[in-house]
Amino acid sequence: VQLVESGGGSVQPGGSLKLSCAISGGTLDTFCMAWFRQPPGAEREGIVSLGSDGSTYYRDPMKGRFAVSKDNDKNSLYLEINNLKSEDTATYYCAAEPHLVLGGTTVCAMSLVALQYTYWGQGTQVTVSS
Repeated sequence: VQLVESGGGSVQPGGSLKLSCAISGGTLDTFCMAWFRQPPGAEREGIVSLGSDGSTYYRDPMKGRFAVSKDNDKNSLYLEINNLKSEDTATYYCAAEPHLVLGGTTVCAMSLVALQYTYWGQGTQVTVSS
């Protein structure tokens, strides 16, 4: 399974970006997905998790300006960030973990703990500066 992020760049405060994560070697709807970011000199932090059923869980500070979506036909995950702020400067990563199937039901932990994800992309850099 390979994940490849794209869409990062340099943006002025108040701008928007839409990051993409293309998945190969697996089918998106069999994975629990998440977006993380790692600011300079800081630890990696979770932004949002997305279950294989489309359910979402946002870390509280990320609610409102961040929006996750996916396109199963394109096998891709997206993260839209609006009203970008300087503190959003970071490397953004997508992560994947195969979902569990219990009694015919798919289950995702909806975790925002990095250690619970097996597959990672290389990251895409977002820099917010005037």
